[in-house]
Amino acid sequence: MSRIEETPESAKPLLSSAPLKNDPKHNVFFSREDSNDNREEMSLTKDTTCGFWIFKGKFFQRFANKNSYVVLYGIVGCTFAMSYAYFNGTITTIEKRFKIPSRNTGIISVGNDISQLILAAILSYYAGKGHRPRWIGFGLLTIVAFCLLTALPHFLYGPGEDSLKLTMEYGADLIMNGTQEAIEKEHAKYLCREKGQGCQKSEGNFAPQVVLFTAQFISGIGGSLYYTLGTSYMDDNTQKSKTPALLSLSYFMRMLGPAMGYALASFCLRIYIAPNLTPTITDKDPRWLGAWWMGWLIIGVLIFVSGIFLTMFPKELPKAAARREKKENKKNGEQEKPVASFADMKATFKRLITNKTYMFNNLSSIFYLFGYMPYWIFSAKYIETIYRQSAATSSLVTGTIALAFSAIGILGAGYVITRFKPSARKMAAWNVIVGFMTVAGISSYAFIGCPGNEQSVIVNIPKPGESTCISNCSCDYVPYTPVCGEDGYTYISPCHAGCTSEYIIGDKKKVFYNCSCVEGTSPDRPPLDLDMKLEKHATQGACPVNCYKQFVIFLSVMCLMKFIGSTGRASNFLVSVRCVPEDDKATAMGLGMMLMSLFAFIPSPIFFGWLMDSMCLVWGKTCTHKGNCWLYDPESLRYILNIVASAFVTLGALFDIGVWYYVKNLKIFDEENNNEDNITSATDNNNKSDMEMKGPAMDINGRLSISTITTASIVAGSEDEKEKERN
Repeated sequence: MSRIEETPESAKPLLSSAPLKNDPKHNVFFSREDSNDNREEMSLTKDTTCGFWIFKGKFFQRFANKNSYVVLYGIVGCTFAMSYAYFNGTITTIEKRFKIPSRNTGIISVGNDISQLILAAILSYYAGKGHRPRWIGFGLLTIVAFCLLTALPHFLYGPGEDSLKLTMEYGADLIMNGTQEAIEKEHAKYLCREKGQGCQKSEGNFAPQVVLFTAQFISGIGGSLYYTLGTSYMDDNTQKSKTPALLSLSYFMRMLGPAMGYALASFCLRIYIAPNLTPTITDKDPRWLGAWWMGWLIIGVLIFVSGIFLTMFPKELPKAAARREKKENKKNGEQEKPVASFADMKATFKRLITNKTYMFNNLSSIFYLFGYMPYWIFSAKYIETIYRQSAATSSLVTGTIALAFSAIGILGAGYVITRFKPSARKMAAWNVIVGFMTVAGISSYAFIGCPGNEQSVIVNIPKPGESTCISNCSCDYVPYTPVCGEDGYTYISPCHAGCTSEYIIGDKKKVFYNCSCVEGTSPDRPPLDLDMKLEKHATQGACPVNCYKQFVIFLSVMCLMKFIGSTGRASNFLVSVRCVPEDDKATAMGLGMMLMSLFAFIPSPIFFGWLMDSMCLVWGKTCTHKGNCWLYDPESLRYILNIVASAFVTLGALFDIGVWYYVKNLKIFDEENNNEDNITSATDNNNKSDMEMKGPAMDINGRLSISTITTASIVAGSEDEKEKERN
């Protein structure tokens, strides 16, 4: 695809002969030093002036350059990425608090993708022709609203009745100080009784789910504006040879966001959901609910503050404007750009849809993202389920150690691309290799399990008419309260272990005894330090399982895959923006986001949420509906989830082969076009002929091709050159 050439001479700013005092748009000046240390003065226009309102002047103008933009864009992206990572890190706690099934969680998480599907392409088209930094600022305000709305359910509905019962201030001392009737009523909630407590009224309100979905829907507006306009603004205002390095720096800074988001989630989840109360359990207990709402307030403030500074950037950076004007003068007149209209928008979409390289690249991304989505959204839950790690540990590991390898991969790839300037075909070939290596890594996850965890839990939910050790117990509505029997097995509640009595030891830890399902004594279980002997007993909490070795192996493979996968980001982006005409860049990114939202971001979380729910062993039950899943089948989850995900990633890698085939003549860097300019200029000097430009040539997408015009004005009869431009 043809690109506007930027020769070393065109990289210098356009000199201003004199101030245009009568023109109100040319009333600010700045000076710079060129490569020869000469001071050059040039005028600024309204579109190249940094700041707004009273926040203007020389102090702000000094930051109107590509380096400042990349750093600030990366900082904003870092705080923005924190929000999504924080949501993923706290998702299991939100499910438990509001009793939300994973299927519903998947629907909530695609709210932002639905808004992107509806608005991304249209917003990117119109906003791409306007003041992009201001549009990005508007989008960031919607992200602030998203953060506040996500935290709102906690302030509306509180920590929940179940959480309050696990505190010293509310109900924890009932067994010690209550009446006999109250004590027996409390026992019926979790001990084996012929007549249980009956069903509980549903505390899971549908309204919090609506609020969470609305928040996600609003965030999609800001996300589409930030990603589509921000990267196109950076690419349009930098020399193409410098884009890989700046892009990698921007990606690196944004990669810090998920690490910080998961670290913040880990910190907040170690604090009880009601910080002013004293919990009677630790964060190792599966019933523990952390202060999931706290981080949203912090993230909202950070995004608001950093977003203000990003909106101060001008519509076009001064140096980029100077290069553009010089090229236009060199071409003896500016090519008139089409005005934003519905007809032009339709023509733009048609050009993009018929662009084979662009569509194959999008199809590859769709299948890759579809298969990789569960590892982004449900990674913390996966680690909790398969390797029995706490929610805080899972969030910390996912967000810091693994993402650190992603950051290293992005920086390394940016350096390699900038240093060696590989061709588009070599970049596409590397993406194919990365795709199949990712398939191998995801497939290996299926064989990294923890046998001790998978074999230690006894669910013991009898089928109708089946005679079991709890046939005389009414356990249907007993909440998930895991206990560890002296036989070394974990039971999902004292009732499911057949326990009829309890004993409270000095530190208020409960011991359940007369458990009909507990048979024998495990040598790994330490004896209880009690004055009395309790027959067939079980203690609070799940039996300890050592999955550390398997967890370390899984983490090592995940880090390797993060590193390998991140090395293909910069090359994939460069191919995607170079294969479309210059003026279509923002629209192409918006259309791509719309396609990925429609076919990957929206269906994938719903599909994998349904898939995970199908492997649930223990549901939270109420009188009206099922709540969240408390316990999954770890072995089935490990095999089915990873094999299905690897199948989708494989399809993405196959479409990458199509990208590799169609990019054979795609030009990525300025030097590739500059070399052609030097050849044609030499031909012009030898022939000493003044050829008239007989009309602009068109590239394969129907857009005016600047490099084709330049070449046609000198060697209009070269069929080989025309063929190269068409490809």
